[in-house]
Amino acid sequence: MTESDLGVFAEAIAEIAVDAGKAILEVYGRNFEVVQKADESPLTQADLASHRIICDALAKLTPDIPVLSEESSDMDYNTRADWFQYWLVDPLDGTKEFINRNGEFTVNIALIRFHEPVLGVVHVPVTGVTYTGLVGKWASKHAADGSMQHISVRTPCADPLVVVGSRSHANPRLMEYLAKIGDYELVSMGSSLKFCLVAEGKADFYPRLGPTSEWDTAAAHAVVLAAGGKIVKLDGKSLRYNTKKSLLNPEFLVIANDDRDWLEVFKDYKTVTMS
Repeated sequence: MTESDLGVFAEAIAEIAVDAGKAILEVYGRNFEVVQKADESPLTQADLASHRIICDALAKLTPDIPVLSEESSDMDYNTRADWFQYWLVDPLDGTKEFINRNGEFTVNIALIRFHEPVLGVVHVPVTGVTYTGLVGKWASKHAADGSMQHISVRTPCADPLVVVGSRSHANPRLMEYLAKIGDYELVSMGSSLKFCLVAEGKADFYPRLGPTSEWDTAAAHAVVLAAGGKIVKLDGKSLRYNTKKSLLNPEFLVIANDDRDWLEVFKDYKTVTMS
């Protein structure tokens, strides 16, 4: 797949995400069973239905590009270590939000190339909104009525700052660090929508000090980068993918505007190293 192909593929991937979203909504509209996976995270029929649709569609669209999905993540590192590009998928990001029926869940599909996201699609089934990011080119937001707008991060930051945080993973220690940034408004949100708020200029900062997996972040990471933002680990280096055996991310910061030293706020935070 060449660079010129990516724009064409962006549209195709968005259509796949929308189809997966429709399958999710079919389950969302009825009673459904919730089971616990080995890591004690919840799993529903919607996760599995979305997974099947996405993986089947990607296999037809790009048969030579491997797929790593949350629901097929038990893959030996030796198998994926040599991949220079692959699809990274979260069929239903925000399963807890899905179970709680608050609408804040997404379908995430990203193309990773040389450990970095180059294309990402985040679809919101309940609203019909789709965010797409082609890194180095453009980021967009498509509404359910078919209208489209290009999006970009907010510069300068709002006053007071708008900080977005996790709805399902509250972190009391985070509040201690946020006290250092001055006046701010905290917006709680589920799933990868937190990244999208930054990407579309509705939030300025998203610090994530709790656990995430690589499929949770990759698609929205691409959207943020394409919109002019950045995502860094607490050591200031970029968040990268498929560089180690573990698929867990270290702590990271999603930043709209680099006009202040965000890393300074967390300089004494002890980061968690994932091997």
